[in-house]
Amino acid sequence: MNILDGLNAKQKEAVTTIDSHLRIVAGAGSGKTRVITTRIAYLIMEKHVAPYRILAITFTNKAANEMKERVEGILGVKNSGVLLSTIHSLCVRILREEIRYFDYPRNFVILDSDDQKSILRDIYKKHEIELKSAPYAQTLSYISNNKTSFVSAGKAYDMANYEHEKRLATIYVDYEKKLQDMQALDFDDLLLFVYRLFKENVEVREKWQGRYDYIHVDEFQDVDMIQYGIVRYLCGPACILCVVGDPDQTIYTWRGAKVDIIMNFEKDFKGCKSIVLNENYRSTKTILKAANSLIRHNEYRIDKDLYTENEEDFKISFYESQDEQHEGLWIAKKIISLHQEGVPYHQMAILYRSNYLSRNLEKVLLDGNIPYRIYGSVKFFERAEIKDALSYLRLMITDNKSMGELAIKRILNVPKRGAGPKTMETMDVLAEAHNFDYFETIRLHPIAKGKTQQNIDAFVDLILKYRKESETMAISIIIRKLLKESGYFKMLEDANETDRLDNINELIHDIETYEENNPEGTLDDYLQMIALYTDTQEEGAGDAVQLMSVHSAKGLEFDNVFVYSVAEGIFPNERSVNEGGKHALEEERRLAYVAFTRARKRLFLTTSVGLSYVTGRMKTTSRFVKELGDDVLNKEGEIFQGYKAKKDDGITRTSSSSIPKSTRKGSLRKGDLITHDAFGDGVVIKISDGVAQIAFDKKFGIKKLAANHHMLHKK
Repeated sequence: MNILDGLNAKQKEAVTTIDSHLRIVAGAGSGKTRVITTRIAYLIMEKHVAPYRILAITFTNKAANEMKERVEGILGVKNSGVLLSTIHSLCVRILREEIRYFDYPRNFVILDSDDQKSILRDIYKKHEIELKSAPYAQTLSYISNNKTSFVSAGKAYDMANYEHEKRLATIYVDYEKKLQDMQALDFDDLLLFVYRLFKENVEVREKWQGRYDYIHVDEFQDVDMIQYGIVRYLCGPACILCVVGDPDQTIYTWRGAKVDIIMNFEKDFKGCKSIVLNENYRSTKTILKAANSLIRHNEYRIDKDLYTENEEDFKISFYESQDEQHEGLWIAKKIISLHQEGVPYHQMAILYRSNYLSRNLEKVLLDGNIPYRIYGSVKFFERAEIKDALSYLRLMITDNKSMGELAIKRILNVPKRGAGPKTMETMDVLAEAHNFDYFETIRLHPIAKGKTQQNIDAFVDLILKYRKESETMAISIIIRKLLKESGYFKMLEDANETDRLDNINELIHDIETYEENNPEGTLDDYLQMIALYTDTQEEGAGDAVQLMSVHSAKGLEFDNVFVYSVAEGIFPNERSVNEGGKHALEEERRLAYVAFTRARKRLFLTTSVGLSYVTGRMKTTSRFVKELGDDVLNKEGEIFQGYKAKKDDGITRTSSSSIPKSTRKGSLRKGDLITHDAFGDGVVIKISDGVAQIAFDKKFGIKKLAANHHMLHKK
């Protein structure tokens, strides 16, 4: 059998082009792994290149193992001799031979994430730093970002301006000292030490350049400057470099990936040849037509159009709802329908731009008894900031001692109030002596001294203040005021924890929705409802719908893909675009391109109108949907003209024609008196972009609502 059998013309060309540097621009689903592995086998079997003279670099162990199995399968031998390695494993191999240059032993220690956390634990204890004020993940990210930007610990400390940054820089200084004392390297060091080694030591660099005749690099669009520097140093004058990637799928610039690297490859490697793989073996014609139309709106790219010979085809379903509850419900019902048709749950995925968006989806899936798994994240109501916020609310309830104990232990020192282990121990002893009512214990008895006790007294006063207010004030207002006055919001803002702030705002939105739908509902009722959502489903193996951010979906594929909340400001993400301008918008579009091309057979896009609690404006359909072209879309939903709801689909709709004329967009004016079905009477104090700011009585305060909300009536 010929090794090239089954390859298309472009794939054959990529496999057999071995006399010059090569850039393979591999579109989504174009069989790039098959090309790389066949190319390696071709070099060995047809061109008689010694296997040990061939190197292939990937970026995950999974990809490296898959390549190894495929190469061995083609060659028909085990342990072929080809080095198929992640970039980190390659660096370990190099350093085991060469690290004496840095006066480190050959058996140097490599730290994993648990080792790093153990070191941080000791540093935190030394400086009396509370974990909540600087979570390990945040600190390690800070250290990594500085290291890979060649910012030393000392320089980072000198550059730190505010308290939180000084705290992180102090940890960085001690962390680096500990690693030097241990003669240990973390994962960033593995790359940085090799980069420095090749840059500074010509003899060692030339030694390693003589090792390989052919080097292959997969997922080349995701490499950063340090990784690229190592590859360039490895590639000697007689070596052929083959890189494989897709600029249209560069979505990790926030991790250091540079799309310029693959775009400018021909300039760095003169005489390089470029081959575009654009036949897709994954998706349908309609999905590819839409994806091509979308990505053409990016200017900075290599022109290519994906095509396929796949026959089965459906239009892309685009559902637009009057509110997000019905948007999620539509997805749940569609999943049930597909499952009844024989589609396994695991062949259905729901993708979203940001993790906070999982909240509504998780609730409708649980209500529909649909098994699901959160991929690469934590379930919404199990996230630390959500548990913190709910703990503050639980202290508003006075007749549940065990609930109060758990809540106080969680938030007494969040944000930091100086209540360390000794203070907590004193509280435990006193609480046991006073029948375990923890709040009454800290209200009536001092458990610390000086500033710490003053902070605890202020915490007690805050809780007492809003316990009283809770008799007449809405839950949503109480939680917002509690988190502001306690300093919780400031803690997240100072640490630039924008994702966690988004999660808190989504929780408040959930509470407001609850209040709207349950005007007589109490705080206790709401907390009991949430308890049901947090205690319903165990994660584990088995057939389950996959929920994940689009970033987490890179490299995966599913028969049926739902992309949720495709609205301006959400996808594309407004904050990213505001901070990064045109380049950030192009990356958002690449992210949408990745999301849409995860689908093999069916693609569903959904959005809803109404107020976005992230942007503070009325939601409108994402430009990305419009850029797909109307001819590929099957528009569904009560908003589209001429759409008639099916009577048997189980969704109770509020059609646009049923909205009272008096509350349609633009009819309200500043000063108008209104009444709301749940919040009662109010007065309009501002109208902007279809959003009405309305002052209700003290219980509900000032709220932002869609000016055409169906529960809003002009008096």
